[in-house]
Amino acid sequence: MKNMKTIKKIKNIKSSSHFALFFLCVVSLIIHGCADLDPDLGEFDTPPESFASLEDMDKGIGGVYSQVTLAARMTTFYAPAWAGDDMTTHRALNKADFREFDQRTVLSTNNRLLRNWNAIFDAVNAINGVLERSEGLVGLDNIDQDILQRQIGEAYFLRGVLFYQLARVHGRIPLPLTKFPDPDISRSSLTEVYGQIESDLQAAVERLPNIYPGVLPGAPRPNKGSAKAFLARLYMDWAGFPNNDSSKYAIAASTAKDVMDNSASYGFGLVDDLETLWTVAGRFNQESLFTLAYCKGCPNNSLGNRKFSRLGLPADLGGWNETFAEIKFFEDFPEGPRKEATYRTDLDWESFNAQKSPVFKKITGPEGDLNPGDFITVRNDFLMRYAEILLIYAEASGLSGNVTPDAWEALNMIRRRAAGLPYGTPDASVDVTSGDIAELAFSESKWEFAGEYKRWFDLMRREKVAEVLSVRDNVSGSIPEHNPIIGSLETSNYLAPVPADAVARNPNLAN
Repeated sequence: MKNMKTIKKIKNIKSSSHFALFFLCVVSLIIHGCADLDPDLGEFDTPPESFASLEDMDKGIGGVYSQVTLAARMTTFYAPAWAGDDMTTHRALNKADFREFDQRTVLSTNNRLLRNWNAIFDAVNAINGVLERSEGLVGLDNIDQDILQRQIGEAYFLRGVLFYQLARVHGRIPLPLTKFPDPDISRSSLTEVYGQIESDLQAAVERLPNIYPGVLPGAPRPNKGSAKAFLARLYMDWAGFPNNDSSKYAIAASTAKDVMDNSASYGFGLVDDLETLWTVAGRFNQESLFTLAYCKGCPNNSLGNRKFSRLGLPADLGGWNETFAEIKFFEDFPEGPRKEATYRTDLDWESFNAQKSPVFKKITGPEGDLNPGDFITVRNDFLMRYAEILLIYAEASGLSGNVTPDAWEALNMIRRRAAGLPYGTPDASVDVTSGDIAELAFSESKWEFAGEYKRWFDLMRREKVAEVLSVRDNVSGSIPEHNPIIGSLETSNYLAPVPADAVARNPNLAN
């Protein structure tokens, strides 16, 4: 089968001072198919070889954002995160794909793996088409080259982020870089994969402005700081499993520090109250380093966010029993404002009939903010937060052996806010200035990002899966673990297999 999802029509748009409106206007008509790396070349007959104007280029970028949003709007995009010790799903019902991650028994037939693989490569192919069609505008006197390069930078950023997302799940992946990808493409080496992601993000750094003009806070269109932030996270992963190149810790630290030092220029910083991040009113904020914006009123609700509200509630409350909190993690979570901002502690979860699991406020929103019966919302995704940059700097400084007062301050800013204190004011009751800062920062990340689909990747890069998950089931109360570990916790079982359907279409992906 040689059909692929391709943008067939993009409604005409005009520039807006608010990128939120961009998502109200840009709607792509998608033809659903399966062979994202095996396209029907005839589907590319209609578009010209080159964009005719910057307006056409911006429409092309708009189509790419629609593709990325479609890929990320459902929990499928984050399904591997259920392997962490912070999240779980229902013990039965239609949650088998999530349970495979939760119990470390991921099969190549896992439908979430396949759908994510296809959706990401559909978006990558769209990006490659935009990049190739932009080449005809480069150097033309009647084209504002600064704007063009900014748009090209966006395309490189998005491709780098998508390759990165897939590499964190599978490790070695194919790297299609042209509009007409080789249907027999093979997976690249880990060094090639991480090198390509680095190259794309560096290309974005070179082209993106400090702040993208005419957008709301939170970089809904990425800026230079967004690309640097993802580079810092990339280097943290590169230093750990599966690459284990410890020289990258120093680069991670210096890259994160660069973002910190220029945070005002990029419009980044911490918000005062963590809980506001999970509200509709807080969907655009300075803490997000790259925001995927969603629209509930678009035709067919195709660009609505389908990960929040009822997906985090049990059937007792009209929910869909999909995204729950792990009991032991909840029990171990330090008491205080951050725990109250993370969980719905107002709910008596131990009395639920559907499944006795704590509920994430990060998923359902604070009481009364989202309609509990909704599964399509306008909540945005924050693919990275400024808090992560601070903790990357602290952890990487420790792991590279170059601990500075600024590294301790970065860690303490997060600790202060967690305690409900002004994050910029030193406070001896919570501040730390000695000890193993790498481990302190790693532990702080555990609590700070609980329920944000990040914990599994931290456990994997630091090879702490066996250490942590081997005790995940040791709850203190009478309620047993709903999805006990039954698969291997060794490094050989960290990465997910290539989807069987993709291998069936291209056997080279098995190598």
